Amino acid sequence: MSPVSSIQPRTVSLPVEFFAGLRHSALAAYGDGTVLPVDAIRDAGYAAGKALYDHFATWLAEQGESHPDRLADERFPWLLEAYFHGIGWGRVELQTLSESVMALDVSDWGEAPESAGGCLVTTGLFAGFFGRLAGSPISVLEVESPTASAGRARFLLGSIDVMGYVWEAMERGIPYDRAAVSA
Repeated sequence: MSPVSSIQPRTVSLPVEFFAGLRHSALAAYGDGTVLPVDAIRDAGYAAGKALYDHFATWLAEQGESHPDRLADERFPWLLEAYFHGIGWGRVELQTLSESVMALDVSDWGEAPESAGGCLVTTGLFAGFFGRLAGSPISVLEVESPTASAGRARFLLGSIDVMGYVWEAMERGIPYDRAAVSA
């Protein structure tokens, strides 16, 4: 018997209610909504996103496509959407806001709750996933929460410095899209 030359990434399916349960349990454990459970949830998403990148690379190979770091730019958004939809997360649409900031719009999104709290796992997941893709840390900021429209959310992606600038501009009252363009 020959040894297995490559280990296939392993994934599991969970009902979307997992996200609400995770958020509720983490916040209930800390009672006052301290930062700790929010960071812990994002960190778990980050670890999952890094691993999900390997799953995406395997999925691309199964589709007869190139590895993510060699994938043609014009095919990437379509394949990204097909991948996330195919594994049950929902639909994603990648959009350029500026030379240094991308927007990622999600709809019919598994984690997008109808109540306040945002997409904590997704924020970490995208940071881990796109950080692996970029080969450097990526910061992700949720700028339109699902409460505005259940199942939909918008995230901004960029370098840590650029997203820090966008965040600071938003704190001064500048709309995120204007801040992204000037970043």
